[in-house]
Amino acid sequence: MTRILIVEDHALVREAMAQTLQHLEPGVECVEASNADTALERLSETPDWDLAVIDLMLPDMNGFSLLGVMAKRFPDIPAIVVSALDDQASVQRALKAGASGFVPKASSGADLLKAIRIVLDGGVFTPAGMKDQGEKRPSVGLNEKFGLTAAQMRVLDLLTQGKTNKEIADLLGLSEGTVKVHVSAIFKAMKVSSRAQALVVIARHGVRL
Repeated sequence: MTRILIVEDHALVREAMAQTLQHLEPGVECVEASNADTALERLSETPDWDLAVIDLMLPDMNGFSLLGVMAKRFPDIPAIVVSALDDQASVQRALKAGASGFVPKASSGADLLKAIRIVLDGGVFTPAGMKDQGEKRPSVGLNEKFGLTAAQMRVLDLLTQGKTNKEIADLLGLSEGTVKVHVSAIFKAMKVSSRAQALVVIARHGVRL
């Protein structure tokens, strides 16, 4: 039996996706979560998950951050992003954060099922045309501009959403001391001394997380 977690804050969209996923194969079990916190609770309850389908616009934590947390805490559970934010930068950022696939919400149910089959088989699914788009010069990310590590990027992503050091530590399964070390290293690399200044730098340079 294939067990899939659907993380989407709109009930009608969740229900529609769950109905679509019933066509994947007999015996598919879909569990729904309306926000990131609930999703993490469901993932923690049992390791018996085959896939997570995640929206990027969630009320408590954006999907990019949720992908980062999952990559740290549940690295063996693949994830597919289904989102209305289907620009090249969002697709690349989602894949870099740990997604194994990206399906625009404008896609058909058949496209979603195709993406899920590919990811469940160990592959990676990207929207049609992304190969050509990928040949364009990508925008500069914070990790490239300031030399941040993957761990520091996960911390920074949550930090910019207003999460406290304790909340970041809980989400990433780290000690609060480790988070403080990462935050200090981030501030040093960005040449700032506070979260507010870090946000100003991000906005001023127009770089993406």
